[in-house]
Amino acid sequence: MERGRIALAGITTALVGFASSSAVVLAGLKAAGATPAQAASGLVVLCLTQALGMLWLAQRTKLPVVLAWSTPGAALLAAGSVPEGGWPAAIGAFLVTGALIALTGLWPALARLVGAIPAPIAQAMLAGVLVGLCLAPVRAAIDLPAAILPIVLVWLVLIRFAPTWASPAAFAAGLVVLSVEAAAAGGVEGPLLPVLEPVAPAFTLPALVGLALPLYVVTMASQNVPGSAVLSSYGYRVPWRESMVVTGVGTMAGAPFGGHAINLAAITAALAAAPDAHPDPAQRWRTVRVSAVIYLVLAALSTALTTLVGVEPAVLGAVAGLALLPTLASSLRAAMSDEHARIPAVLTFVIGASGVTVAGIGAAFWALLAGLLAYGLLRRRA
Repeated sequence: MERGRIALAGITTALVGFASSSAVVLAGLKAAGATPAQAASGLVVLCLTQALGMLWLAQRTKLPVVLAWSTPGAALLAAGSVPEGGWPAAIGAFLVTGALIALTGLWPALARLVGAIPAPIAQAMLAGVLVGLCLAPVRAAIDLPAAILPIVLVWLVLIRFAPTWASPAAFAAGLVVLSVEAAAAGGVEGPLLPVLEPVAPAFTLPALVGLALPLYVVTMASQNVPGSAVLSSYGYRVPWRESMVVTGVGTMAGAPFGGHAINLAAITAALAAAPDAHPDPAQRWRTVRVSAVIYLVLAALSTALTTLVGVEPAVLGAVAGLALLPTLASSLRAAMSDEHARIPAVLTFVIGASGVTVAGIGAAFWALLAGLLAYGLLRRRA
């Protein structure tokens, strides 16, 4: 009976994590310059590095430490443009992001520096990045109403009755739509078996400043810090140092193959750490082992999924936009929560949503910079 609960919780954790945001990951990698094959490679390696990291941490710590890919980071990629230097420059930015995450675990001063970034500014930057992506379902529903509106309806029904499953259900509905269109077109064209495609990194200043730095900030602020808080809320002392080193090294290992970042899970962490997984808190870490095995299976299926998505890319964009709407809502709420930081947060949000590129550096960096400057000036004046 208890083994069944552990297995069910582990399977649920993995499926919810994968189905909720894999569309966002694929959209982000393609927007950063990846070919469909390179994006598929990125999704495969993210599943692999997550799985291996969870197996290591679970066995070492005996704690339900769930890992995930950086969904806000993928959204950041999807909202931007191909960095100067193309996909190799994006790979270089992913490597630097991984190094910064690992360094956060080894060097407390860096963790304190990241923690000093006002939460409203970080959340406003993320919200600005998300706006364009969350408009995709609207545009797609106008262009392809027969394909998109049923997906939106499924998402709305699940948001009402089972919010945790809303994004996975929309993802499943999207797969049904794509399968029908593929059958009508006589099948799909492309690889089905997983293949990893390594790319030599390139390091350009615009990519490092405009991509690596914002990717690191949103991953820390929107994934690692909340993920740590979720575990703490269930009575677990988070192995912060080891978690940062494992996820940082895992990000660096996956970067040449297209993996943008892995980190502590936030939402799905509760599925493994809650009493529903097992009544004994000391046994819940076994749920993570099950999730890791499921992610290895999903890695084997990721390339076939990417090929199917290529039948109608607008469906992918719509599913990704729906999946990010709750994140947009929570980011806007957090950005506006502090009355004294509201104007800097709005400024950050507007610049982030503008999508401007200056000196080859994307809007996310300029939004963060302007928000911090405005925050410092207005706080000092107050």
